[in-house]
Amino acid sequence: EQLGYPILLKAAAGGGGKGIRFVRDPRDLLSSLRTARSEARSAFGDGRVYMEKAVSPAHHIEVQFIADTYGNVVHLGERECSIQRRHQKLIEEAPSPLLDDELRERITSSAVRLVRAIQYVNAGTVEFLLGPERNFYFLEVNARIQVEHPVTEWCTGIDLVQEQFRVAAGLPLSFTQQDVRFRGAAIECRISAEDPENRFLPATGSVQALQEPSGPGVRVDSSLYPGQQVPLFYDPLLSKLIVWGRDRSQAIARMRRALAEYQVVGVRTTLPFARWLMQQPRFITGDLSTDFVAEEWDTRDGEAASAVALDSDLAGESEMAPGIDQVAALVGGLLANEHIEAEKLRRRPVAEANGTMSRWREAGRREALR
Repeated sequence: EQLGYPILLKAAAGGGGKGIRFVRDPRDLLSSLRTARSEARSAFGDGRVYMEKAVSPAHHIEVQFIADTYGNVVHLGERECSIQRRHQKLIEEAPSPLLDDELRERITSSAVRLVRAIQYVNAGTVEFLLGPERNFYFLEVNARIQVEHPVTEWCTGIDLVQEQFRVAAGLPLSFTQQDVRFRGAAIECRISAEDPENRFLPATGSVQALQEPSGPGVRVDSSLYPGQQVPLFYDPLLSKLIVWGRDRSQAIARMRRALAEYQVVGVRTTLPFARWLMQQPRFITGDLSTDFVAEEWDTRDGEAASAVALDSDLAGESEMAPGIDQVAALVGGLLANEHIEAEKLRRRPVAEANGTMSRWREAGRREALR
C-alpha cells in the first residue's frame, strides 16, 4: 500500500525475464505472488521474490563497466535496451538516443560508485529503469559479460573479453577512464528461434538454407549452419547481428540493408520483427519504452501484419515443402550413413557384437590405460 500500484514482483535469484509478475490491482496480488514464486522455484531453485514499484513508461538503460584487482573501475558508456518482449531484450543500441550529457554523467557515475562500493572485479553491467520524469532507478547488477557487449565494443574500440583475460591473469586494465573515446552508434538485433506472429513463442525446425550479411560496419556472431537442428530445449538465441555507423541514422540504414540480406530458411525467427522495427517512425526518432512491442507490434493494422506474416511464412516454407535438391541431398546423406554403420558392424568382433567382451581383451585395455 505504501508503494502504490502498479507494482512488480520479481524473483530474488532471477534473470532473463523469468519470475516477474506485473500487478495492477490489489485483488491480483496473492495469485500473482503464488505464480511468481512457483516460476522462480522452478527456474532458479529459489522461491524468494521481492516487490518494487513499477515504473511505466520506462526506458531500460544499462551501463557497461569493467574493474580489476587494483581498484580501477572504468565505465564504457550506456546501452539502450528498451525494445523487449516478456522482459527480455530484443534490440540493444549505444548510445541511448534519450540521454543528454548531464543525465548520462549522472547514470554512469552512479554505476561506478556502486561497483566501487561492493569491490566488484570483472566485467559487468549496472541496469537502471529511467522514468518519464527522467529519474532513474536501480534495477540490478549483471555480474558477467552480456549478449549485447559487441555494441559497446563497436563504439569504444575496446575488446572487453580480452580485458577480462587480463583481469583474470591478475593484470591491471590496459586503459583508464580518460582513454575511453566514444564514436558513432551501434545497434544489435538478437536473432532468435521464435515466431513473432505467435507471441514470440519458441520455434523449432531444421536450417535448410542460410545467408548471412556482410559488408562495412556489419558483424555477425552466430551458431547457425545449414542442416542445424533447432530444438526447444535450450535458449532460442541463434545469432546476433550488430552494425556500426558514424551516427544513429547510418547505423539504422546499415541494419536495414543487413537484415534484408539475412535469410534463414526452415526455422521461424525474429528477423521479420527486426525488419519491421527498423522502418517504424517511433523507433527512428528514438521514442522508445519497454512497452513499445505491446503498443506498436501487437496493435498493427491488418495490412502491416499480413506483410510480416508473409515474411515469416517464406522463412518456414521449405520446412514444409523441401525442394528436389534438398530431398536428394537428404536421401544421399541417409544412405551414406547407413553404409558407414553397416561397415562398422561388419568389422566388430563376433563376441563384441553379441554384447560381450573377452576378459583377456578387457584386462589388456585396463593395463594399457594405467
